[in-house]
Amino acid sequence: MEKKTVELSDSIQNVSWQRLAEEFGTPLYIYDAQKILTRLKDLQTAFADSQAKVKYAIKALSNISVLKLLKRHGAGADAVSVNEIKLALLAGFVPQDIVYTPSCADFDEISEAVALGVTVNLDSLPMLEQFGEKFGGNCPCGLRLNPNIQAGGNYKISTGHGGAKFGISVSQFAQATEIVKKYSMRAEGLHIHTGSDIAEAEVYLKMADVFFGLARTLPDLRFLDFGGGFKVAYKSDEKPADVDDLGVKLGKALADFCRSYGRPLELWMEPGKYLVSEAGFLLVKCTLVKPTPSLTFAGVNSGLNHLIRPMMYGAWHDIANISNPTGALKTYTVVGNICETDTFGADRLLNEVRVGDLLVIKNAGAYGYSMSSQFNSRLRPAEALIENGEARLIRRRDVFEDLIRGQTEA
Repeated sequence: MEKKTVELSDSIQNVSWQRLAEEFGTPLYIYDAQKILTRLKDLQTAFADSQAKVKYAIKALSNISVLKLLKRHGAGADAVSVNEIKLALLAGFVPQDIVYTPSCADFDEISEAVALGVTVNLDSLPMLEQFGEKFGGNCPCGLRLNPNIQAGGNYKISTGHGGAKFGISVSQFAQATEIVKKYSMRAEGLHIHTGSDIAEAEVYLKMADVFFGLARTLPDLRFLDFGGGFKVAYKSDEKPADVDDLGVKLGKALADFCRSYGRPLELWMEPGKYLVSEAGFLLVKCTLVKPTPSLTFAGVNSGLNHLIRPMMYGAWHDIANISNPTGALKTYTVVGNICETDTFGADRLLNEVRVGDLLVIKNAGAYGYSMSSQFNSRLRPAEALIENGEARLIRRRDVFEDLIRGQTEA
């Protein structure tokens, strides 16, 4: 396969990469607010006829400035921990706009979420039983289902197949409804999330078939939650999910069902990566160019402690040298400074890389900083948001004291 260089503008909203590096240092996560809002508007427009509710998956990028940005423009929030709920509340979301779908959480955390007033989706029979025992019909809930559908291109990030830990298996649905009846519970929603990188509308229509086949047994439904997983284009020859096509097909299917159900139901979705991935960039500096008999390494001042996706999932991220855009094309393996194999990109065609050059790693907005760590006692990077042509720091860089915060002497 012919290798290609990566095209990249020399600025974001007319703010140059060089200026960002000089003002905030490297490594640096940078988020383009306009790209986030464009993706949000795409979904809102595509599903306008269904009066859908877009609930941003906080786990993708949990910076409170990003949460506030999305709230201002009409998004709700999807949380998977009680602390994500608290972040959403701090950002100004009201409890009614927050959905909480935990996995293997302690029941005390679920009880705390109930006290905070958010919608709770339960994903196991034991937790459903415990919820019924404590709250009965006093607190509505949703049921997260596992549809046994393998979707997306990566098994590691697929969550709806039979071997995944997530959700109540559809084969256990009768047991779930018996628990609901036993405690006079109000099951107000059904939830399915099958994973990530889903490009085809047919996957969501399969979810709809599962929903419609089961929903008639639950008289109190208020919403059907289709999760997220809309595909993002990581390479230039890839196409993102066609949300307009999905909006038409899924909206029609839901409308047809609601007529037979007897009343309209809300359509919920929980995009994370789709909203923030392409808006995010990791700006790093080359620290070493290391030729070997077999290949040439370009070492940078970052690593898997900042962006673990390539090592954890085999994820692809385009890389560009923005300091030497006209340099001769050469092949590099871009690696980090962690004492593990931390390859950002192998066998990449880049304009000649020199020590001190700035490299940009694209599509780094989702599951970048939010999965970062202090491994090797290295510091987490800063984050900056560019909005209306202005760049501002939205998280300071770690300092040494952050490494020992919380430690106590023996």
